[in-house]
Amino acid sequence: MIEELSEHDLGRARVRLEHVMEVETGFRSGSRYWARPGEPRPAFDPVTTGVGERRRSKVVELSGLSELEAAQLGLESLSERTLKRMAARFREYGLVGLADGRWTRQAGGHPSVTAEVEEAIRAVHEQCLRRSRISMASRERLIHQYVREVFPDRVVRVPHRTTLARVWREWFGPGGARQRYVRSAAAVPAAAGGLVVASRPGQLVVLDSTPLPVKVLDDVFGTPITVHLTIALDAYTHSIVAFRLTPVAESSIEVAMLLRDVLSPLPMRAGWGEDMAWPYPGVPAALVAELAGGPVAGLPFFTPEAITVDHGAAFKNHHLVEVARTLGVDVLPARAMRPTDKAACERAFAAIQSLLLELVPGWRGIDVADRGADPEADAAWTVAEMEHLLASWIVAVWQNRRLDQHAPAWDPSGRHSPNTLFAAAAARDGISLEIPLPELYYELLPVHFVKVDLRRGVKVGGLWYGARCPELEPCRVAPAPRGGRHAGKWAVRRDPRDCRQVFIELDGTWHALPWNALPEGEQVPAFGDARVSELLKEAARAGLRPRTDAELLPVLLDLLAAVTPVEAWPGRPEARKKAAARARELARARASLTDRPAEQPPLAPIHLAEPGKEVTDAITADRARRRHAAVGGTPPVAARALADDVRSRPLYPSARPRSDQADDRDPGGVGSGPAGGEGTT
Repeated sequence: MIEELSEHDLGRARVRLEHVMEVETGFRSGSRYWARPGEPRPAFDPVTTGVGERRRSKVVELSGLSELEAAQLGLESLSERTLKRMAARFREYGLVGLADGRWTRQAGGHPSVTAEVEEAIRAVHEQCLRRSRISMASRERLIHQYVREVFPDRVVRVPHRTTLARVWREWFGPGGARQRYVRSAAAVPAAAGGLVVASRPGQLVVLDSTPLPVKVLDDVFGTPITVHLTIALDAYTHSIVAFRLTPVAESSIEVAMLLRDVLSPLPMRAGWGEDMAWPYPGVPAALVAELAGGPVAGLPFFTPEAITVDHGAAFKNHHLVEVARTLGVDVLPARAMRPTDKAACERAFAAIQSLLLELVPGWRGIDVADRGADPEADAAWTVAEMEHLLASWIVAVWQNRRLDQHAPAWDPSGRHSPNTLFAAAAARDGISLEIPLPELYYELLPVHFVKVDLRRGVKVGGLWYGARCPELEPCRVAPAPRGGRHAGKWAVRRDPRDCRQVFIELDGTWHALPWNALPEGEQVPAFGDARVSELLKEAARAGLRPRTDAELLPVLLDLLAAVTPVEAWPGRPEARKKAAARARELARARASLTDRPAEQPPLAPIHLAEPGKEVTDAITADRARRRHAAVGGTPPVAARALADDVRSRPLYPSARPRSDQADDRDPGGVGSGPAGGEGTT
């Protein structure tokens, strides 16, 4: 109301009105009929200038005011949008719309909400957090019940339902969230102890994953598949310091390798120019290249102090906790089902989608209703090509893109990018050039504590390893020097993506223990945990006992499936699914080989281009080895033909004549005896 303004504030509002009228009409009075001397001024002449030009002229004019004059008018930070907003408020509310909100008195609150009513409202709100969702009318009745039973000797007047609803929204928000989300949000402040404010790179790194909304082709069969994108975002600089593309839902081993990527510099790739090399001042690129073993790209690397993760299976498990303990990193879990706790990471996903992925063939959108006719047919990028595209885009675009809604506290109005923020922090605090050793790969793998068998080696995940390894000889005769829960057991680590071998550390050196069933010097396709589970289930189902026809039916179906499986029937889509699953398994195995240190050669290379030939060669070699072992090195002797045995004896032995009966035979060949009679029958 205009009556709420003092004379001084009313005068300031009239001065504001004159500036707005000069912008809108060219005259401070608002009309050419009451033009003042010298009006219209050249910069505000409505005949020769437009409204936009007059607004820009007014901004330049008022920016020349002193700080005291600008503060008196409340125009310390004036822009064209401010002038447009002031004109709209004047048209809607009149002169009072131009008054600064700081000039009017504060609201009086809700006098009808007494101390007793406030206590009742807060008690009902506490109950509503535990109960199922109820309406505002039910909340009002509970407030009445509380006041009646807790204050029976007092006369307490409960306000109207509309007042209670308004107070409820002011105190506790609109209440549109789901009930379990509201409980989770209410429980965090007491447990977490406040917000985490990042003031330096690496203080807080946010991890999250999402299905990539682009169909890509697997690297083996060329089948369109969906991959998952996992990123690590620095909360202070908003740098995407590491990312991973996995053809299956991410697991703890992928997250562990992602954290190792955060600690390690990103090597330069083929096709990257000098503009993508190490750009940060203070540390020469030659020094970083010498420590890293090659040219380094322009992407920050550091040891994170804390990470924020959600409650997904890949992040909430014992393996990740052990990895965080190994790296010395604190884990700060976000609230359950509250993506706002990782708002920066969610915003990064949206930016990657709008700035890059929507332009890539195979984009499938975020809603089925908005999906194209056939996104799978449009897929043109393989998993490896998409990974290279994302890496190039992050280094060249994301790290140099201006952050519109994020700025440091020491320069809130400046323009910054992730690279400039990291460079400023490096100039202030320095850069840690502690690059992890390649052996960190083994330390981040899941650990299994086992005993060593004298003949078969170690058993990990249902498979036996290292039966023929001389490195295990000291372990076969002596227990491990370990006490506690795993007393006498040896620590063996295995990569779930490639179960052909496990790793053990002896005297500071890591040794690879191959699977006992691997033929020496032959190639065997890689397999992961999923294949091991299938193998153990098949072994458990096998048995040598008499079976009924019903029990033998699965065997018959397996024989039929070997010739004409159901997915080979016309019109069946399962064949593509199996090929995609195999392609995902081989892609994970290739990632395992990439993460493994270079000085530890793999047991057998993985040829992803010809998976069918690889399996056929392995089966043929295994059969040849078994035949050679069966005959003991002596060439087999061919068996006699069935016809040779038939020719060596008469077809009817009972009809051969004896020598003493040769003269008594009928010369006509057909006698009257029993033999002749039988012969004519």
